[in-house]
Amino acid sequence: MKTVLRIAVLGAVALSLTACAGRDREELAYVEQPVETLYAEAFEKMQRRRYDEAAAYFDEVERQHPFSEWARRSMLMAAYANYRQSKYDEAISDAQRFIALHPGNASAPYAYYLIALSYYERIYDVGRDQSTTQQALQALEQVVRRYPDTPYAQDARLKIDMARDHLAGKEMSVGRWYLRNGYHLAAINRFQNVIRDYETTSHTPEALHRLVEAYVSLGVDEEARQVAAVLGYNFSGSEWYEDSYDLLTSRGIAVPGTEDLERDPSLLRRALNRVFG
Repeated sequence: MKTVLRIAVLGAVALSLTACAGRDREELAYVEQPVETLYAEAFEKMQRRRYDEAAAYFDEVERQHPFSEWARRSMLMAAYANYRQSKYDEAISDAQRFIALHPGNASAPYAYYLIALSYYERIYDVGRDQSTTQQALQALEQVVRRYPDTPYAQDARLKIDMARDHLAGKEMSVGRWYLRNGYHLAAINRFQNVIRDYETTSHTPEALHRLVEAYVSLGVDEEARQVAAVLGYNFSGSEWYEDSYDLLTSRGIAVPGTEDLERDPSLLRRALNRVFG
């Protein structure tokens, strides 16, 4: 479900619409109107969820009254209207223009947040290119960095976690494919990326187990043993540790327990060095 933020604005009147060639959304025929009338009509369209028409009216406020306070408000409202109808490129463009023209305005945090949301809504499944996820992550991190104490930053932090989990999922998907097809070194690189770059995500236990599988397939038992030690130390109750434990013990490879690691701290250090390169 899309995040919806309330922006206080004014109420309603009416104008006619004509389609304008070369534009993705309808534009108003130019009929000079008082700014309050135009803005009120735009908001009325927004209230009725006629977002395409609302965006056109907000654009018209800017066109007819470019230096007014209403024009500044309309710029951001047009961005929001475009966001609500999933026109994310237009929403990003409008919000970026607002920031460029009004960088110190009190609504600038919302503009940055709206840009981040527009990227976030376009995140695709892990089977597709993740460049949009990277853009979303960067935009969300910018919100947190610039406005850490705002409600926008609070929501952005949650979405950052989800975006990072998504990127880790992509790495895991590629790594599994490499592992299934016998490209063990390539698989190891992918799983190490997950552990190193996305350590706090839900994919870390599986990434450790897949490393164990890859090392066993390569016949490097000590490396597999060390990774299993890290897995057991951090996720002893997980199904992935159970799978790694069963895999190694079935081959006669002893898996260090927590007591072994506490008795010999150097063993854990070596294991961590193996996992993180």
